[in-house]
Amino acid sequence: MALQDNSGSFVPTTNIWDAGSLYEVDVTSKDFKELLIHLYQNINKISLSLNTRDAGYYTEQEFINGQLFPGTAHVAGEAAPELRQVFRKLIKFGDLPDTATKSVAHNITVNDNLTFTRIYGASSNKVAHTYLPLPYASPVLNQNISLLIDSTNIIIATGINRASFTDTWIIVEFLKS
Repeated sequence: MALQDNSGSFVPTTNIWDAGSLYEVDVTSKDFKELLIHLYQNINKISLSLNTRDAGYYTEQEFINGQLFPGTAHVAGEAAPELRQVFRKLIKFGDLPDTATKSVAHNITVNDNLTFTRIYGASSNKVAHTYLPLPYASPVLNQNISLLIDSTNIIIATGINRASFTDTWIIVEFLKS
């Protein structure tokens, strides 16, 4: 997968097609062949843009989110490595712990080829209508909330009672090779 020439997922919107003239065009003419080439090029631009967008789809199943990371290191003089797709997975964590550490299985097959690129989340106290980003950093040391991942679990540690935060979602994004 080659990197696009533009710096984002943009599709030009200035192409104007006169559909009425299509009925009068000779399908064996040079003009018709050029029209087909321009149409194919536009479809390709749309496909590239669509396939490289960051999808706003969060699911508890692994999902290719459209982000691209550089390939693994290569030898100088060789072709650039292929870009790698990023996978996203949503984990329902449940309640935050009361001055403790809690683990919830993420069910991701972790091996030497897997690399996590982002680990983040949020937790809600539905009664008090208060919300915390995760991990949470505070100037008051015991109010910090750590968030980490190991080969089998999402692990959250709290320094004070956060059990009133009962609706917690963790999002992990990772590369598989």
